[in-house]
Amino acid sequence: MGSSIGNEKSVNPVLRISQLDALELNKALEQLVWSQFTSCFHGFKPGVLAHFEPEVKAFLCLILWKFTIYSKNATVGQAILNIQYKNNLSQTEKYQPLSKHQKLWYLIFTVGGRWLEERCYDLFSNCQQQSFCKIKSYISFGSGLLKLCGLLNFLIFLRKGTFATLTERILGIRSVFCKPQSVRQIGFEYMNRELLWHGFAEFLIYLLPLINVQKLKLKISSWCLPISGLSNSENSLAAHCRECSLCGEWPTMPHTIGCPHVFCYYCIKSNFLFDMYFTCPKCGSEVHDLQPLKYKIEMTELRV
Repeated sequence: MGSSIGNEKSVNPVLRISQLDALELNKALEQLVWSQFTSCFHGFKPGVLAHFEPEVKAFLCLILWKFTIYSKNATVGQAILNIQYKNNLSQTEKYQPLSKHQKLWYLIFTVGGRWLEERCYDLFSNCQQQSFCKIKSYISFGSGLLKLCGLLNFLIFLRKGTFATLTERILGIRSVFCKPQSVRQIGFEYMNRELLWHGFAEFLIYLLPLINVQKLKLKISSWCLPISGLSNSENSLAAHCRECSLCGEWPTMPHTIGCPHVFCYYCIKSNFLFDMYFTCPKCGSEVHDLQPLKYKIEMTELRV
């Protein structure tokens, strides 16, 4: 990566989205490494890494820095996207790799700054002395000021497209492409297929909330399993109250809606509150009157 890639004027500028994607890939890699490292301590006592977590994270980031920025002038996310850092402070127009001082200061600003913020919070969180409180307030003020500067730098980055982070702007390091980018050729058939698919997906997203899926399901089940010839007598009701018509279990606090089927109170009440036009899934009858099952019918079912 340290080889010459031509004049600076011939270097293609890196897109803003590519620089932001590289930063997100770096964060994802750090989280992946940390999760893999902590999985090695699942068999240990809980909280064994709690007291040394900032130092362990700093050590892992130091290893990543050694094999990325220090050796290849690019982070892992940049290497995936064919990007690397260029020394923007050099006076020559040709590509110049990062100097050792820039690499060391990059380590101090990224890894050391994060470690200092986390460790200082742990050190001064339980201290009640006035001097420690002042130091803590100064650190909080400095952290807020750095975040404000980072926000201003990000707004400038959106305007000009260079120096995505405050560290890059301070150190004078710039993201450039390692190799000239080739133009992608995309067929019109593929583009038309993608446009049609996205349009169909948006139509389904708009249409599905308008469909009462519960009512449609119950209507289809009533068509597929028609039941006819049932009387409304208590003997017929007792013969069909072995299970709830909704959940299929033994009915809890059995209730009827005016048809020969029995429901749990909570099943029928929740469905009726969800859909005021609720119908029985067995026979398709609407809810006329929600009544508890009579006592002698329950005893008849128990004797069956």
